[in-house]
Amino acid sequence: MKTSSQVDERQDDEDCDCPEPVIPAGALYCELPIVNKKGLHARATAKFVQCASNFDADITVTRCGETVGATSIMGILTLGAGIGSTITVVAKGREAKEALQALEALVADKFGEGE
Repeated sequence: MKTSSQVDERQDDEDCDCPEPVIPAGALYCELPIVNKKGLHARATAKFVQCASNFDADITVTRCGETVGATSIMGILTLGAGIGSTITVVAKGREAKEALQALEALVADKFGEGE
């Protein structure tokens, strides 16, 4: 997890020339590699949205220059984040740190799908 003052060059999906994400002042962020076999498909996205909704924080998800709200299933699905892609999750608010930790754990656990 990083703060907005720690933005550095990032390596993103090989299939696009992605601009740096915009990190608002005072926000925390993390870059999450999508490692589950089916990527951010409907069921995984629903779990992500449900998790993000549990926190008092403004959370966004960015991939290849496209940013959407972390509580929008349709928005996240439009990012097309398949296996091997990287998403940047930005959170600002009272529970930003806890939100990022929970989302990071969910993604690392392959959304509980085992593959």
